[in-house]
Amino acid sequence: MLRYLTAGESHGPALTAIVEGFPSGLALDTAIIDRELERRQGGYGRGKRQTLETDRVIVDSGTYHGVTTGGPITLRLINRDAKLERLTEPAAPRGGHIDLAGAINYQTGIRQVLERASARETAARVAVGALARLLLKELEIEVFGYVRELGGIEAPPVSLDLAVRDASPVYTLNPEADARIVAAIDEARKAGDTLGGIVEVIVTGCPIGLGSHAQWDRKLDARIAAAVMSIQAIKAVEIGLGIEAARRPGSQVMDPIRYEPDPPADDRCFGFRRPTNNAGGIEGGTSNGEPIVVRAAKKPISTLAARGPSVNMATKAPQPAAYERSDVCAVPAASVIVENVVAFEVASALVEKYVGTSIDAIRAALAAMHELNGRHLAEWGSTGQRPGSENG
Repeated sequence: MLRYLTAGESHGPALTAIVEGFPSGLALDTAIIDRELERRQGGYGRGKRQTLETDRVIVDSGTYHGVTTGGPITLRLINRDAKLERLTEPAAPRGGHIDLAGAINYQTGIRQVLERASARETAARVAVGALARLLLKELEIEVFGYVRELGGIEAPPVSLDLAVRDASPVYTLNPEADARIVAAIDEARKAGDTLGGIVEVIVTGCPIGLGSHAQWDRKLDARIAAAVMSIQAIKAVEIGLGIEAARRPGSQVMDPIRYEPDPPADDRCFGFRRPTNNAGGIEGGTSNGEPIVVRAAKKPISTLAARGPSVNMATKAPQPAAYERSDVCAVPAASVIVENVVAFEVASALVEKYVGTSIDAIRAALAAMHELNGRHLAEWGSTGQRPGSENG
């Protein structure tokens, strides 16, 4: 089982993640993790906090001469803006945040809960996801995320070129939409408001069979949806067509299947092809070999410079909500976070299926399963019967 825990507060000394079940034998390239952390801190509309922090991962355990050992991996990010003990208690809770419910639930002040609930925690999750991507890359599985809509301005991709996204100030794949989005962010900043949006993540190279239909908690789409929904400020998750599927007749939702004879030996779909991918690469909770497509809707940040109405916790009298330093728009950052969270869930499902304590063991298990599936299909075709059945 591949799993992780994070710890730390927004203005505490550090953020820490412990990853358990990561296979041995992989070179842990911290530069790749740092690159993802840098992308998370970027994007037009971020606040002053990002200029104070320069996230660089520190690996405290789980490697030997830079190669993973199979033991728990500890990742640590130092908070340069550490000042938790000096911060005051907010007088009035902010709507849309954990402030009120958390303070009542844990019988503490607002500060104790908002510091842990802060989106700063996602830096640790990006580090964990970037670590998982090192494993996926070894197995030729790629994960790609971008902004599809921001502030109500649609930015459908004009290509899937990584360079186009990385050149965009708001991480879209549509340069023509960028100027309008930047202008919308500027207007929101002037008004003391914030903007949300929609991000999309695409996973390519997944073999057939990650996840399972057998139990609800093993379904890959359910696991991905739960993980993405757990990200701060994410309010909806879609796989494939998502909500749009409910508006169409079945004939426009079902993905037809065709077969191309003599597929390459390494074809992970064994010659089976689909002209559409409305299912988003997952059917019955199981990857079907097509690209996995995940979309997430991020609400506008609830901390407003204009400060919404609230109540003073001591006097119970009306008072504007407290203001914590925040962003005008963090949708580009959300695309990086979702991308890496999805990567971890795919890696977790892969380790679960191809059980192995080392990368070589997983490669061998993947190759053996591929060969077994190939024989299964060949026997099916040669006998006219389902393998293992006497009456077809």
